[in-house]
Amino acid sequence: MNTKRAPTPKSPTAGDYLIASKSCELMNLQYFLQMGKLVQCLSNLVHALQCERGASNVFLGSSGDKFARERQALVTESDRLRGEFEQSLAEIHQELTAHPVSSRLLNQLASALHGLEGLPELRRCVSGQKVTAASATEDYSGLIHNLIAVVFEAADTAVDPTIAGLLVAMVHLMNGKEFCGQERAVGSAGFSSGQFDRALSQRMMHLIEAQERCFEVFTSFADRDSLKLWQTLRGHAREAGIEKLRQLGTSSVGRYKSLDPSLADRWFTVMSERMDELKQVEDSVEGCFHARCIERFADARNSLAHQETLIASLDAPEPSSHPMLVLCDSGNERKAGETWASDGVGQQFGRSIFDLVQEQTCRLQQMTDELRSARDALEDRKTQEKAVLLLMDHRKISNDEAHRVLRKLAMDQGKKLPEVARALVSMADLLK
Repeated sequence: MNTKRAPTPKSPTAGDYLIASKSCELMNLQYFLQMGKLVQCLSNLVHALQCERGASNVFLGSSGDKFARERQALVTESDRLRGEFEQSLAEIHQELTAHPVSSRLLNQLASALHGLEGLPELRRCVSGQKVTAASATEDYSGLIHNLIAVVFEAADTAVDPTIAGLLVAMVHLMNGKEFCGQERAVGSAGFSSGQFDRALSQRMMHLIEAQERCFEVFTSFADRDSLKLWQTLRGHAREAGIEKLRQLGTSSVGRYKSLDPSLADRWFTVMSERMDELKQVEDSVEGCFHARCIERFADARNSLAHQETLIASLDAPEPSSHPMLVLCDSGNERKAGETWASDGVGQQFGRSIFDLVQEQTCRLQQMTDELRSARDALEDRKTQEKAVLLLMDHRKISNDEAHRVLRKLAMDQGKKLPEVARALVSMADLLK
């Protein structure tokens, strides 16, 4: 009979957990390095589908007389970019599922992939002119929304404030561009028919306001180079022309005076140019995001190697007849500090570990503080969407009408949209 005892496991030390803390941070940054390619593929696929949606809208609106060949070329391009997206997803699949960081992100990926499975049937209906332009636009928009939401959920998992901020900028720019694409479809319908009814005018006004809200958040978090591109876009002479056409669509003139149908081609052209330039700004943000991920990963890897070397070089713990009392700043202003005894820890070793723990604690607290504004922007968007859904369900109204009600409540109360949205969500049980 073997009576030999198994060796007693070595008790983990403060240094072990300090290294683990650094390693955890490094793993998160490595994850975002891999996510960077997926985000780029998503951006490209979304833009291709927006172009395909625009061509399909014109094709259906002209009863198949316009954009038949152009639409087919765009379908081919969308399929190519869909393949790149799915390949990129396959490359990161193991990391996403073996050590999941967000159930919401995984669920959103499931929704996006399910939506893509229905794309061939939507295209067949468009080719056979079995759907209206408005119906096709709605279906494409739902698919695009699910793809953009993947980037939104990815941003919510970032723990590095500089990376999180760039993803917040990107997802709001993508949403703003998507609202721009929907506005292109609405304007094309109105100008093609020669008039805008009240519902169409209100839809255009909602999309214009939604774009501006998205672009406002984008400018708060974007990098310097992307902001320069954005300012160039806003200063383009084309913007004045778009504004004049918008006024025709949102004013009473468009409802009571017949408009020249040729304006539809002009509108589609300038809005398509605008969306292409927005894509260039989007590419700039994505490029900065990728570069920042590489930079932060290299910094974190060097920091981890430095700490591993430093801890390994420290003297082994020596029994001390005079235990040392260590004061540790918790990073919380409400606490003056925390204390712990260092029985069995050598004075030199204890002081070195203390310094390293203090440094990591302060740095993590600073990152948390800097991350708060990015997280708040994401939370505000989530809360507003929840409030809109509550209004839609409670009042039995459309998405656009719910947004208008929310904006009116904010104006009447002299408050910001997020404040009113939070108040509505907090009253969810009363609305049921």
